[in-house]
Amino acid sequence: MAILILGVMLSLSALELTKTVSSILAGLGIIGLALGFAFQDTAANFMSGVFITFNQPYKIGDIIQTKDGHEGKVIDVNLRVTKIRTYNGPIVHVPNRMLFQEYFINYTEEGKRRIQIECGISYGEDLETVQKIALEAMDGLPSRLKSEDPSIFWTGFGDSSINFILNIWVKFSTTEVNFIPARNEAIIALKKAFDKEGITIPFPIRTLDFGIKGGVRMNEELKELKIAELNGNSN
Repeated sequence: MAILILGVMLSLSALELTKTVSSILAGLGIIGLALGFAFQDTAANFMSGVFITFNQPYKIGDIIQTKDGHEGKVIDVNLRVTKIRTYNGPIVHVPNRMLFQEYFINYTEEGKRRIQIECGISYGEDLETVQKIALEAMDGLPSRLKSEDPSIFWTGFGDSSINFILNIWVKFSTTEVNFIPARNEAIIALKKAFDKEGITIPFPIRTLDFGIKGGVRMNEELKELKIAELNGNSN
């Protein structure tokens, strides 16, 4: 093919059709440039797929999360895309270059995963007692990784509660994915332990200020209104 094109170009040059040759060459250059842009992503995905295949930063069965937030199990890796089955069921086709050029999280590689439970308790509770009860409640969880002790961190003072995060570790591999069941077990166990010991998880509480400048309780405001009403009636 190349020899044929070269022969055509030489023939046109011999016939002094230089402008025609220039036009053809310019056209071929534009076409080549357009094809280069068109297949740029395809080539990048292909090269990324080759790298992923040989280096295996993840493999079929691993649980990964992309930069865009797609999380699930890898079900297929080819030279163009990686297929991820999300927890909700749909399959996401992620271009390989996205997983090669940008970061992603491989939850399976470490073999374990931390679960964080956010909670809050009443301001009237003793924090050391709450901490002891919460940690003891996590000891009996069947899905908890026994080699890692549970931990608790107090995060601050909320509007109506003192808040904390409870951490537990679970096994996490291609054959044992008990992340969601373990979270359910932890929440149920924590609630039961608090109910048994009388620890209060408060509802949202709002304080209402009355009076022109605020800082007046409702009963005081009603008392003032009642006095004003009685004075008006007596006049």
